[in-house]
Amino acid sequence: QVQLIESGGGLVQAGGSLRLSCAASGRTFSSYVMGWFRQAAGKEREFVAQIRWSSTYYGDSVKGRFTISRDNAKNTVYLQMNSLKAEDTAVYYCAVGTTWVVASMDWVNYWGQGTQVTVSS
Repeated sequence: QVQLIESGGGLVQAGGSLRLSCAASGRTFSSYVMGWFRQAAGKEREFVAQIRWSSTYYGDSVKGRFTISRDNAKNTVYLQMNSLKAEDTAVYYCAVGTTWVVASMDWVNYWGQGTQVTVSS
């Protein structure tokens, strides 16, 4: 079975940084789209970033602050989050899929359980 295990969440002050990791298992994911979504309390799930080979795409709210990357040898995708703001507080979900569709949940075939990121101000 496909499993996505997120890690790296936690509490950080505004302006700080966190690095999220998502380790995938059950498949070879080198050709898959991998990415991140987030959901803040009382809000809908929001697209954050996605990557496939050399192509990346970011949500407007995180562009310039977050960087997505991946290590296909480890079946792992990362989200480096810098200059964090209070509004970045959310549960962050790892996602993988087979089709490149930007800024959407349409491409997602598998979801992780989520990791909490809390930014204090």
